[in-house]
Amino acid sequence: MPLTTLDTNTALIVVDLQKGIAAGNFIHPIGEVIGWTRTLLDLFRAKNLPVVLVNVAGRAPGRTEQGPRSNTSFPEGWADLLPQLDRQPGDIVVTKRSWGAFATTDLELQLKARGVTQVVITGVAASIGVEATARQAYEQGFNVTLALDAMTDMSCEAQEYSIRHVFPRLGETGSTQEIISLLERKSAAL
Repeated sequence: MPLTTLDTNTALIVVDLQKGIAAGNFIHPIGEVIGWTRTLLDLFRAKNLPVVLVNVAGRAPGRTEQGPRSNTSFPEGWADLLPQLDRQPGDIVVTKRSWGAFATTDLELQLKARGVTQVVITGVAASIGVEATARQAYEQGFNVTLALDAMTDMSCEAQEYSIRHVFPRLGETGSTQEIISLLERKSAAL
């Protein structure tokens, strides 16, 4: 679904832009994803809209027969947020232990306490952390927007499937510039 509107109280959720993941083999340059995300971060902060920085620091309990996936220890600094995100004191920081940012955290409570009704989601990987977070946000009643140029994946096929078949069922998709335009129009109307 193309991008049409943003609610007055929309939060930005940045998924898994952290040191241990940013070094992965992505289909789009991670620097571009970080750049577009940073543009959104700067605008959301300037407009005093909630910013959520999500990292992953473990795995949810469950089946362990998948070999290395059962190992829950990560190297020192692996879960550290990228310095380019310029973490601010007012940012909401969520550490998850599952694919999505809502299932093993208090993110829903934090957003609803701030009156948030819509989320814009960026990050990696589009078909894993981003998609799971978008699904969970949708299930919790948030309007969902996905910034397509501010995400990437390790698999072109997986990202394309998410973009074409999953994201349109969860909410709206658009570019960073389209999101910026909507936020600017919303601010001008207030």
